[in-house]
Amino acid sequence: MWVDLLSMAAIGIFAACIIYIARHTLRRAGRNAPRWLMPVVIGASMIGYSIWNEYSWFGRITSALPPTVEVVGTGERSAFWAPWTYLNPVTVRFMALDTRSRVESADQPGLVVAELLLVERWQRTRSVPMAFDCHAHRGADLLGGARIAADGTLEGAQWATLDPDSPILRAACRPSLPA
Repeated sequence: MWVDLLSMAAIGIFAACIIYIARHTLRRAGRNAPRWLMPVVIGASMIGYSIWNEYSWFGRITSALPPTVEVVGTGERSAFWAPWTYLNPVTVRFMALDTRSRVESADQPGLVVAELLLVERWQRTRSVPMAFDCHAHRGADLLGGARIAADGTLEGAQWATLDPDSPILRAACRPSLPA
């Protein structure tokens, strides 16, 4: 968040410098620019940068992800201090499945464990180990000591039924390609 604020301040300072040079050049040419021009341009450039930064965050972050990480869900937000977000909400968080971490049980076909990444703007990325039963279309968080026993039973957590077409289940249950 501090980087965003510093960047917005830098944009404002840059805009002030450009307007100062433009006003000085116009004054030398015998013309005057209106006094209100500088604060209007500074404010507009800072707001414009802020809007661009908000709307481009998701695309910039996901384009930097390795190809083995698949986005499986997003979260959007609208806020009263940014009224334009009511027309087009801003993506501020997403879930991604790291298919590199995907491990399928040799003893229990269709039982998969993988890491789910929870990414949120201005927050530290969290990693949650998840178990998936691909045949029964269900999943479970493996937090707080929860684990999958050798016989395939879930210990310390409960299965949650998932929609067979959910992106997270499709990503977790997709067969791995040979390395």
